[in-house]
Amino acid sequence: MIAEKKPLQPMPPPVVQQVRTVESAEIFRGQSEIMIRHEGAVYRMKITRQGKLILNK
Repeated sequence: MIAEKKPLQPMPPPVVQQVRTVESAEIFRGQSEIMIRHEGAVYRMKITRQGKLILNK
């Protein structure tokens, strides 16, 4: 007795989620430092003189 095989169904393409992009100017609004509250902790994000971002807890 030969077992019948079902035809393979093609796998649907994986769902690609768009990562939200936010401009730093929208967040800082002319300031060089902001505070971010995340899960009860407060973090400080600062723009350095070289234009880089530093995040401290």
